[in-house]
Amino acid sequence: MKQQTLAMAVDQGAGFEQYRRRTKREDFLDAMNAIVPWAALCAVIEPHYPKAGNGRPPIGLERMLRIHLLQHWFNLADNAVEEALYDIASLRRFVGIDLGVERVPDETTVLKFRHLLEKHDLGKKLFAEVGQVLQASGFQVKTGTIVDATLIGAPSSTKNADKKRDPEMHQTRKGQQWYFGMKMHIGVDSQSGLVHSAVVTAANVHDKHPLPDLLHGNERRVYGDSAYASQKDLIRGKAPNALDFTNQRTRKAGCEVDEVKKAKNRNKSRIRARVEHVFAVVKRLWGFDKVRYRGLAKNATRAFVTLAMANIYLARGPLLQQVRA
Repeated sequence: MKQQTLAMAVDQGAGFEQYRRRTKREDFLDAMNAIVPWAALCAVIEPHYPKAGNGRPPIGLERMLRIHLLQHWFNLADNAVEEALYDIASLRRFVGIDLGVERVPDETTVLKFRHLLEKHDLGKKLFAEVGQVLQASGFQVKTGTIVDATLIGAPSSTKNADKKRDPEMHQTRKGQQWYFGMKMHIGVDSQSGLVHSAVVTAANVHDKHPLPDLLHGNERRVYGDSAYASQKDLIRGKAPNALDFTNQRTRKAGCEVDEVKKAKNRNKSRIRARVEHVFAVVKRLWGFDKVRYRGLAKNATRAFVTLAMANIYLARGPLLQQVRA
């Protein structure tokens, strides 16, 4: 048993704080600590992780993965997560750091771990591994898929060293507003609400182009908003037995509204709206509504890891029941 230092005792509130109560952050971290498949995720990264040799031994892989996930959940930059670990006891407990005997990994170490994931395209592999773990836990991919895309903003300013915007990001118009950045396209199971496929593109790529990559092929129904209207050929090219349940445009010539189509769209949207739960977690709860890095590849890695964690978060109820059983 590891000897407890005074710093660890203070972090754990060992009888020193009479009026302390648990916070929502602690409840969230305890839940994720219990249901994230740490061994399976570490097994994906381990072949690429530095091995102990003649130099300073590397920091434990699971510890670095935990720090990396804290960055996603609390929208922290490399230097910010280092500061947060020194400042917040609940984060240190989650990572397993005892300031009485060890330092917090510095921002350069955190940066190198992120670059390791990006270099070997491990974001997609972690996303796929989480999907396999969830299927093994009883979350099966059914025959309905909801497709949708969301914009992730990027800085449009040219006040930087290169005097230009990120060349891999582009602008697009939504309604009467112009946006600059990238798009996250996802395919969501219509029953469980979990993401089974994703594509990251520049913002100027039309929603319909990644459509085949968002389908698994066994669909019977495909749901989407009006951006996917009249794409029956694309759908059937990947899922021959799928019916097109995407929302249809309701405007007729002369600006009249087709009330029959409008009513049908309303019924379809009751199912299609489940895709918004994923975006609510990713963008509103965890703050991934703006890119943090330059280039699509780095932000795609962040997107896939975030979607993997969003799947676990959305399935946390049944997963916690399985852990406690």
